[in-house]
Amino acid sequence: MLTFNDVSLDYGSFRALHGINLRADEGELVVLLGANGAGKSSIFRAASALTRASAGRIRLKDVDLVGKRPAEVVRAGVIHCPEGRKLFPALSVLKNLMLGAYPHRRDRAGNRTRLDDVFGLFPDLVKRKDDPAGALSGGQQQMVAIGRALMSRPRVLLLDEPSLGLAPLVVKQTFEVIQRINRAGTTVLLAEQNAHAALKIAHRAYVVESGRIVLEGDYDSLAGNEAVRRAYVGG
Repeated sequence: MLTFNDVSLDYGSFRALHGINLRADEGELVVLLGANGAGKSSIFRAASALTRASAGRIRLKDVDLVGKRPAEVVRAGVIHCPEGRKLFPALSVLKNLMLGAYPHRRDRAGNRTRLDDVFGLFPDLVKRKDDPAGALSGGQQQMVAIGRALMSRPRVLLLDEPSLGLAPLVVKQTFEVIQRINRAGTTVLLAEQNAHAALKIAHRAYVVESGRIVLEGDYDSLAGNEAVRRAYVGG
């Protein structure tokens, strides 16, 4: 579904990604593990065209994403749920969610159905739909961020550190929802520092260090691996 072939990315004179090769097959849940600053978010920025890759190819099935504008990538079906949620705090929960539906704004019936699906995943948001997003707890704000991404009807959902700053119980609930989204047919690429929790739900994982893929495997091959330990503790 989504492939990176020898992708590099630069921020000015700094090379953040070095020849990245990875794939997320249709229906897979693939995890990127790595410490803060390892390059996980840069992989997502390259995929969503927020930063243009300096070299290599990024493809969504047969569509070449390199050189496209971010809005074109969204319309193609690659939806980026960023680290830090990036909500509009003064707008209501409902308005934040509906902003995700903007690419499909003419399909009112489809958007109503999609909104019902989001509220089904996150029933806590129903009673808070008219509240400002900034008044919600961290866990509820993450629900809104994921829900907004789902309103864009992703073929591939990029989730960047969804567990960051959340209480353990909320992390568990968030990962359960991610599994439900994936089992419903959405391909998910998940960037996480919480290696233990992420590996439990992933089909496959890549370990990212200093802008390079250093390891690939499933839970059995990666659990307890020294490179994974470094990615988890950041050392």
